[in-house]
Amino acid sequence: MKKATALAALVLAAAMFLCACGSKTDGKPVVRFSSKQFSESRIVAEVYALALEDAGIPIERMFGVSAIQEAIAAGEIDIYPEYTGTGLIVVLGLDPLYDPQEVYDTVKKGYAEKLNITWLDYAEANDGEGLVIRTDVAEALNIYTISDLQKHAGEIRIATQGEFEEREDGQKALEKVYGPFEWKSLTVYSDALKYDILDSNEADLAPAYTTEAYLTLPQFTLLEDDKHVWPPYNIAPIVRNEILEAYPEIADVCNAISKTLTTEVVTSLNARVDLDGEEPADVARDYYESIKK
Repeated sequence: MKKATALAALVLAAAMFLCACGSKTDGKPVVRFSSKQFSESRIVAEVYALALEDAGIPIERMFGVSAIQEAIAAGEIDIYPEYTGTGLIVVLGLDPLYDPQEVYDTVKKGYAEKLNITWLDYAEANDGEGLVIRTDVAEALNIYTISDLQKHAGEIRIATQGEFEEREDGQKALEKVYGPFEWKSLTVYSDALKYDILDSNEADLAPAYTTEAYLTLPQFTLLEDDKHVWPPYNIAPIVRNEILEAYPEIADVCNAISKTLTTEVVTSLNARVDLDGEEPADVARDYYESIKK
C-alpha cells in the first residue's frame, strides 16, 4: 500500500468506528489482542497476552489478522505488537529516521494525534534489514561489520532475491553510506532458498532480516550495520486509547515484558518455531514462564 493511501485508510477507518469495544466484562470491554500473520508476531503477541491475563485483564485472541493497521484504527481489534519502522514509513508515510528513540517518539506523537492510538514502550528487539554472511568467510576475511564487508566486497559472492541491488533501501542505500560494493559475483535466487544457497557454498552473503531463525545457527553471522544505514524496526505494543483508559495497567504489564525482549531473545524464539517446528503458543508460554517473577 502506498504511504499516503495507508494513512488515509487508517484515518477513515478510525472516523467510521470510534466506539467499537467488543464484549464487556463487569462493565469493561474484553481486550481483543491481535498479531500479524508470521511466527514472530504470533509468539510475541502471545507473551504479552499471557502477562495481561495474569494481571486479571480479560483477553480475546484474534491472531493472524492481515490488514491489521486498518483493523486497529477501525476498532475491530484493540492491541497488537507493531514495529516502529513500519509505523513511521508505512502508516504515517514519513521519511526514514535512524535513531531508535527518535523513530519511537515520532510514531508515538503521530499515532496519538492522528489515530487515537498509544505506543507503549519499545523493546530492544529489532526486526530490521541486515546482511548475513557465512561464518567461515567472516572469520577468514575478518568481516564482522558492513564497513569490513565494503573493504572485501571484491572477494564476496552475494545472493539476492533480484530486488536488493535495485531498491533504494538496498544496495543503493548501502553505497550512499559505506561506499561502492563491487561484488565478486551476484546471483539471483528465491529468497526462501538463501540459507540453503549459503550453506552449500554457492554464495557467501545475502540480505536478511535481523531476527531470522537461521541466524541462531553457527554457520551464519549477521553483520553489524555500524553506520546505521537501515532504520530500526523495534517491537512495541500499540493500543487504542479507549482500551488503555479502561485498563491503565496494560501499560505497566506490557512495558515489563518489552524490557525482556532483545533481538537475540526474539531470534531464539523464532528458531524454536521456524526451525524446530514448535507451536508459537507453546514457545510463548515457555518463555513467559521463564521470565515471570
